[in-house]
Amino acid sequence: MSGQEARRAPSADEIEAIARQTLASLPDAFRRHIGEIVLIVEEFADDETLDALGIESPFDLTGVYHGRPIGEKSSMESGALPDRIHLYRRAILDEWVEDGEDLATLVRHIVIHEVGHHFGLSDDDMHRLEDEA
Repeated sequence: MSGQEARRAPSADEIEAIARQTLASLPDAFRRHIGEIVLIVEEFADDETLDALGIESPFDLTGVYHGRPIGEKSSMESGALPDRIHLYRRAILDEWVEDGEDLATLVRHIVIHEVGHHFGLSDDDMHRLEDEA
């Protein structure tokens, strides 16, 4: 990678590619149950999402899971929106520059954290999943 490319901020497509690689690397027991999760990369969270989470600055939210944890779902539900993981590119890039962490490692951490919400996992469970992926 040339010096010019090294300074270029990764695109939404590049962040999505890292996120999809992360999902593909999850243990089979998890991967089987996430097929319907929609992955969306946006520049920032919208005001409604920030307000609902009590977050003032859009730079403070790198990702969010929208949906019902898998253990709370019912086969009687119909017409519900698919579960979604939203990743917020500008907030991710800000944290990446601030912390100096490898971008792939950061995105992987965020995606696994959000997948953990899909499964209703505790933080300890999410750390174990991250170690296995």
